[in-house]
Amino acid sequence: MQLVVARIGRAHGIKGEVTVEVRTDEPELRLGPGAVLATDPAGVGPLTVETGRVHSGRLLLRFEGVKDRTAAEALRNTLLISDVDPEERPEDPEEFYDHQLIDLDVVLADGTLIGRISEITHLPSQDLFIVEREDGSEVMIPFVEEIVTGIDLEEQRAVIDPPPGLIDDSEAVVASTRDAEEDAN
Repeated sequence: MQLVVARIGRAHGIKGEVTVEVRTDEPELRLGPGAVLATDPAGVGPLTVETGRVHSGRLLLRFEGVKDRTAAEALRNTLLISDVDPEERPEDPEEFYDHQLIDLDVVLADGTLIGRISEITHLPSQDLFIVEREDGSEVMIPFVEEIVTGIDLEEQRAVIDPPPGLIDDSEAVVASTRDAEEDAN
């Protein structure tokens, strides 16, 4: 299975280094020296990581054969793709790869089906499940422990305990009305 692990940013310096927007929780494994990565667009690669270092909080990579700023700048916006065994799992049992979560059923604790994870969006503050409902609508569910209470890969489901209004707007209206009534008393 192939996974996007990074996107090449701008050139850094004059010796062929590039900044990299990391899209993996394991950059030391996927982007370490000697790693051979496929690319999108495919004609740019494959690229072999020669060196890597962190500078001012950003990962900088140099690839074999890329020796100057011009060659590095030509790689800008290229996606770096790693081959990953589909059975491979992160070391931490509380972490998951996106491909493990896509297509999981999303259910409430009582088993009520909410929908299926169609996409995962990675934001700086948190990750979001994009859940496609049976009626074709979508709902975004923050992938945080307070809401996503369990992931069961064997059962192919994610169990959630959503706050009022996250899944159904009418719940938010009822909850806010109830809260207002309690505040008035």
